[in-house]
Amino acid sequence: MTELKSFSLKEVKEHNDSKSTYLVIYDQVYDVTKFLEEHPGGEEVLLEQAGGDATDAFEDVGHSTDARELMKDYLVGDIVESDKKNRKKQERLTPAMQAEQSSGWTGWLIPLGIAMAAAILYRFVIAPSSS
Repeated sequence: MTELKSFSLKEVKEHNDSKSTYLVIYDQVYDVTKFLEEHPGGEEVLLEQAGGDATDAFEDVGHSTDARELMKDYLVGDIVESDKKNRKKQERLTPAMQAEQSSGWTGWLIPLGIAMAAAILYRFVIAPSSS
């Protein structure tokens, strides 16, 4: 893998059209020029953010895990330390990702409650009336 370059925000700002399109997402610089025509949301969405920090716009859309993985192919560098916003990378969870992570106590508590209610209903209402 090639070594990543450091970019100032001023340098990134120069790449703001369809001939050279750079985006900053979480202080990392992506050259998405070759991806413009492939972007599912259309190239205009990327061009609106071209040459600037697109972190909020990227997160507002709720990109999938696959999209986040694909980003790695377009990574060309990092923002220089003096221009970094120093915000931590966070991954917003899509509904599918939330379902995968629902293995916590709520993942089993609700079904358990329903099963207990059904057992009580059967024991005290349905079973006595069958006799």
